[in-house]
Amino acid sequence: MTVGLLSAGARIVWAQPEAATVLGRLLDAETGETVPGAHVFIAASMIGTVTAPDGSFRLDDVPLGAHRIFATMVGYAPATVDTVLRAPGSYELELTLAPVVVEIPELTVSAERDARWPRRKRKFDRLFLGESVQARDVRVLNPEVLSFDAKWWGRFRAHAAAPLVVENQALGYRLTYFLKVFEMSGSTLRYDGEPLFEELEPADADEAERWATNRRQAYHGSFRHFLLSLLEGTTNRDGFITYLLPDAKLRGTGSSRFRLNPEDILQPGPSVQEWMLQFRGFIEIVYTHEEESPAFLAWQGRHRHRSARSQTSYIELTDGPTLVDHTGEVIDPFGVTTYGYFAFERIAEMLPKEYRPDPGSDASSWVGDAPDP
Repeated sequence: MTVGLLSAGARIVWAQPEAATVLGRLLDAETGETVPGAHVFIAASMIGTVTAPDGSFRLDDVPLGAHRIFATMVGYAPATVDTVLRAPGSYELELTLAPVVVEIPELTVSAERDARWPRRKRKFDRLFLGESVQARDVRVLNPEVLSFDAKWWGRFRAHAAAPLVVENQALGYRLTYFLKVFEMSGSTLRYDGEPLFEELEPADADEAERWATNRRQAYHGSFRHFLLSLLEGTTNRDGFITYLLPDAKLRGTGSSRFRLNPEDILQPGPSVQEWMLQFRGFIEIVYTHEEESPAFLAWQGRHRHRSARSQTSYIELTDGPTLVDHTGEVIDPFGVTTYGYFAFERIAEMLPKEYRPDPGSDASSWVGDAPDP
């Protein structure tokens, strides 16, 4: 995901989700022997398994669409396969893992390192987990695997020697997050990783209801919600008002803004389940069903200067047109750069890709339509 930290067609209707089964085997890349006990999962989902003694695995009920299949085992470099499942049925896959030699560097403890690491860890938490109210109930359980690089002015990098275990008591999930890239340069944050979700066990009915409510709130108005509404042709009904900023300026009185027909930015993709997102400049997205939170206003440094308005976000294509599948997944993880409310929401609001709110549920509040330009 690429996040800008500035303050600031046709329709598809799916009657019911279709699914496929992925069968496979995991082999040692050097010896050709099977690798038992390895983790294999669909990234950003709750679908995962462990390979059997013969190295075989089976992933059932995999929704159609674009997926990244991730395999990992101690002593091996992780392996990924990006695939698009376009029809129900069984798909066979063979994965190989390359052995790696893990070198444990000499441990050096210094007063300088001790002083800097906690401060950098706090910065990482703000950038990775977020600064929303939800983020207060989210924590990394194994922070000792993190190291940081901030040698160059204006750049901040994080590395994880092992998967991060993130417990989200706001939404009721535990994430195993295989961090691959985490870099902040200037005002732009880029991070990518492969998360596997596991539902936590609620302590009682009240906690289960709280998690269900928070999940609905995290989904409504999110980037995924917008993309799904865009694909289904229901953006207005779902509370999204879109504008085109062709002069590529996010702010300022000189910015031109035109009401946009959302379907104009979609083109057919290589299959009936994929669409090309194509536009120039920025798109402003106003979600009229919820107001900006006080935490968002504080994050932007404007909480003392104005009252809340409808949640407003901006998107731009990072490097030209990019593909979106029917599940609302941008196939290239860095294909779209987000600003505003989409950028404010981070790991604390992340939901499994298969999550959908109960039919008929809606956001908790209604602000009203955005005014016409």
